[in-house]
Amino acid sequence: MNLPDNSAAPRKKIRSLQLIAIIFFTVSGGPYGLEPLLAYAGQHYAMLLLLLTPMLWDVPAILTVLELNSMMPVTGGYYQWVKYALGRRWGFYEGWWTWLYTFVDLAIYPVLFVEYASFFFPALLAYKMPICLLIIWGSAGLNILGIVQVSKASLLLSILVLAPFVILIIIAIGHQGTHTVTVTPDAHSMGFSSLGMALYTVMWNCLGWDNVTTYAQEVEKPVRAYLVAVIAAFLLVLVVYALAIAVAQYSGISATVLNEEGFPVLGLKTAGYWLGALLAAGGMASALGIYSAVLLSVSRIPQVMAEDGLLPTKLNRLHARFKTPYVSIIICSVVVSLMVLWSFSELLIIDVTVYGAGLSLEYLTLIKLRRQEPLTNRPFKIPLSTTGLYWLLLLPFSVYVVALAGAFLSEGQGIKPALFAIAALLTAEVGWQVIKQSKRSILPINN
Repeated sequence: MNLPDNSAAPRKKIRSLQLIAIIFFTVSGGPYGLEPLLAYAGQHYAMLLLLLTPMLWDVPAILTVLELNSMMPVTGGYYQWVKYALGRRWGFYEGWWTWLYTFVDLAIYPVLFVEYASFFFPALLAYKMPICLLIIWGSAGLNILGIVQVSKASLLLSILVLAPFVILIIIAIGHQGTHTVTVTPDAHSMGFSSLGMALYTVMWNCLGWDNVTTYAQEVEKPVRAYLVAVIAAFLLVLVVYALAIAVAQYSGISATVLNEEGFPVLGLKTAGYWLGALLAAGGMASALGIYSAVLLSVSRIPQVMAEDGLLPTKLNRLHARFKTPYVSIIICSVVVSLMVLWSFSELLIIDVTVYGAGLSLEYLTLIKLRRQEPLTNRPFKIPLSTTGLYWLLLLPFSVYVVALAGAFLSEGQGIKPALFAIAALLTAEVGWQVIKQSKRSILPINN
């Protein structure tokens, strides 16, 4: 196997603990964003979906990422895997879809930051756009400084995000039995469209495991570090989510109020203003941490695609001092600046739908490499035969289909963004045809 040459990788590398922090923010950033789950699923199904969906949706993705990354721990991660196994055309699809869904994903977090900040200063909602732009371009500057700075910021922000929920859970356990469950709507009222939206909510709060591999050559001892960090981050995410939803269920707060006002209202109910303020501050830290971590991962994709001639070569330009893809970071920031006014629910559907399509190419890559290169060294290998992998990968595909079907069957809430997501997926072929016809293309394109 001939690995891509990434000679421009910076000298400074991060270790497992720093990687855990970055992964935590890439795929989670805490329970913030889970608030709609109780409104969609009801008090009985919410916890079931929260625990079951990651097993069906995330575990196959995590195992796939660990095996492929152990084979090819290179800058560009999943894009490089797909291009190597399926060819340049599908590699372009993978990179293009990733760029699209990440623009959508990144647009969510500055808006969430402003909403949580309004707990302290309600007037900030009137200045949402300039604050969002400040966050976008501040994060761009941090990413240009390099991965070590992002990892240090992620460690600090992890503490700010998790500490309020630890306090909330401890206080809630002490108050156990003093409140009755009044979460609505009841489980019996959940229709198929609500199931779809509940799945989208959990899926969105647990996606991005492949994104953390795009900077693998900037990680010390990447095979071992990723194995430890991914497993630790997954367990951390699952435990924090389950405890946060359990506290919400036993708080006496209705699902509608929780959905509209977020977790800070849970702090107000449980212990008063001080805990509500801590949770609001944690939400602000979560939004900042996720934004910087996701921007870190996606900015490496245009860089390696430009190296392959699939995007303009200027995107491959690295900062003279920090050796970071600053042109790619700036372009990502420009596009996200234009998207921050979209609604949360629509962005969620578009985000997960486009991401799921890209993830399917990674699953196909796993199968093809197992069949064509069974003897290639895999420091980590999923303990299943090729037939077993087919059954394993059927699980996330089933969850994806149910969620998408639920969006189409909803009454106006999900059909438009679902159609938009499908249209966005089709633009990859348009982009590929442009590449083929471009005189600047350096490729002998045969696939």
